[in-house]
Amino acid sequence: MMLGNPIELNRCRDMILTAPSYILSGDVPRLFDEWQTVPELWDTIRSEVDMRQHKGQFILTGSAVPTDSSKLFHTGTGRYSRLRMRPMSLWESGESTGEVSLGRLFDEQKHVLGQSRHELQDIAYMLCRGGWPATLSQSSSDALQTAYDYVDALSESDITRTDNTLRNPKRTRLLLRSLGRLQGSQAPMTTIRADMSANDESSLSEHTIASYLNALESIFVVEDMPAWSVHIRSKTAIRTSDNRYFVDPSIAVAALGVTPDKLMNDTETFGLLFETMAVRDLRVYADAIDAKVYHYRDKDGTECDAVIELRDGRYGLVEIKLGGSYRIEEAQRSLDKLVRKIDTDKAGEPAFRMVLTATGIYAYAMKDGTLVVPIGCLKD
Repeated sequence: MMLGNPIELNRCRDMILTAPSYILSGDVPRLFDEWQTVPELWDTIRSEVDMRQHKGQFILTGSAVPTDSSKLFHTGTGRYSRLRMRPMSLWESGESTGEVSLGRLFDEQKHVLGQSRHELQDIAYMLCRGGWPATLSQSSSDALQTAYDYVDALSESDITRTDNTLRNPKRTRLLLRSLGRLQGSQAPMTTIRADMSANDESSLSEHTIASYLNALESIFVVEDMPAWSVHIRSKTAIRTSDNRYFVDPSIAVAALGVTPDKLMNDTETFGLLFETMAVRDLRVYADAIDAKVYHYRDKDGTECDAVIELRDGRYGLVEIKLGGSYRIEEAQRSLDKLVRKIDTDKAGEPAFRMVLTATGIYAYAMKDGTLVVPIGCLKD
């Protein structure tokens, strides 16, 4: 049932009040899209689940604007499982060959073979287009406009609708632009405030900025990456701040006003936003194998862009680079440096070390076992 349709919405509201069992009857699973517009559905379905005692009966999907939790009588514990929906990965959009499986790297596959179909220009386009399903059937120009339209709607409406707190569209855009420049960093609130204040004549408090950031998180625009907790041999302090990321690189593209051509002429920005794209895909693949994605950074400068950790504690280390032999060798050395710091007696050896690249045709294993994998070869 499509509750984003006003006719369906009104009909559903009336039926929940007068004949709730009827609206839940029929073939299962039954899907209710934009369910948060009728929050009473939550408790109605919860009661029905208790009576049926079967799993997988209903699917509730919602948009960026969350429901009003004050209208829910029950948390749904034991009845509902939550699944975060993300923009599409390249494997889901049909643009990765999937010859390298992240899940298999934790098991028997220690050497990889694969061939990417993409040149760097292709990656630049896919990065700017983003992982929005509707864009796959659109022309290139329309697809590239999608993220700009999304940022417009977000700034003018969505960020206010999340908690009915009026927020300034100009400030929202300034914040998005600042976050676009700070992708993958641990930038503190003071840095964001200084960045925004340079273009905002009125005073900005950190409390105000935090309010905007919390709103962006609640509507799934930003998803920061937590630091990895690991046993290390040295006494070096591990930095525990989250890394800042958008859920999709195209949001940063729209906020910064870049294009595929601009990225091709600005490798620094390209590398920054490619990292956001790679993190998006890694999160999608990690979700599919019941894993989490973290980052590592310590005060000695040792870092790792992504640590994929399974529930049983096995982990893999990933460095993200645009490509080029020098950058790949640099990433290889960085991974080796981190492994030497890890107390493998307690944490175990990493299941794999990977350099995830934008460029490069082939996936292969280096002499020390480090895997070099183009993003166009990877899947869950």
